[in-house]
Amino acid sequence: MPILSDYEEPEQNQQAPASPSSSLSFNVALDPSNPLGLLESALNFLSQKSDVLKTDVSALVKELKKRIKAEDDSIKAEEKRRSEEKKREEDKKRLRVPNKDNGLDMDNYSWAQTLQEVTITVPVPPGTNSREVVCEMKKKSAKVGLKGQPSILEGELFETIKVDDSLWNLEDQKTVSVHLTKCDRMNWWKSLFKGGSEIDIQKAEPEPSKLSDLDPETRSTVEKMMFDQRQKQLGLPTSKEIENEGLMKQFIAQHPNHGYKNPNTSFSNVRMT
Repeated sequence: MPILSDYEEPEQNQQAPASPSSSLSFNVALDPSNPLGLLESALNFLSQKSDVLKTDVSALVKELKKRIKAEDDSIKAEEKRRSEEKKREEDKKRLRVPNKDNGLDMDNYSWAQTLQEVTITVPVPPGTNSREVVCEMKKKSAKVGLKGQPSILEGELFETIKVDDSLWNLEDQKTVSVHLTKCDRMNWWKSLFKGGSEIDIQKAEPEPSKLSDLDPETRSTVEKMMFDQRQKQLGLPTSKEIENEGLMKQFIAQHPNHGYKNPNTSFSNVRMT
């Protein structure tokens, strides 16, 4: 009968050797502003500490970041476009229809304009003396009020004026009229003061009966503006577009060998320099 003197009974509580993977520990905090950082860290950890991933994953993460950034940029561009479009629509809605004198009637004063000057009308208490009136006109600002009282109106003018050609007067001791001569006598003012209520200058029109009073250069400009305004409302070419088309047709007639076969083709969108 054999004797098993060298045999040892294994201990019931003996632990099996720990696998390499059980000693691995991954600990990283999630940054809400950079969620891909967690993914990148996890993938790199696995690729370095285990056989789950055999290759470097940095290129994969980089490509993911690139795609996400492209999508974010596209979304931001679309949001910006919509925001700008909404702002344009809101600005358009805020434009007010000008009064019969191409200005606006405000709570305590009104203003009107021609292409040459701006007139401000300020009601004051009946019996007001001219010595009580405070009227300051500067190249880029104006102020009207009464001595010892807050200004009735004050601010930075929409455009510059010629101070030496501007004046004010008290009418019937109840109305202060201020006449401001524009430096730029070819354009309408959208507002009396910068940041103030704006008018729709597309609806501003000089009185045809007064065109004869203008100097030839100003009259030509006014008539051209009125023509272009009507053309735009009707969806027709402006004077500049018509001029460009005429110049192009003239060029074609003078250079028949340049390959332009149809002299009646419309060239309204061609920019001439």
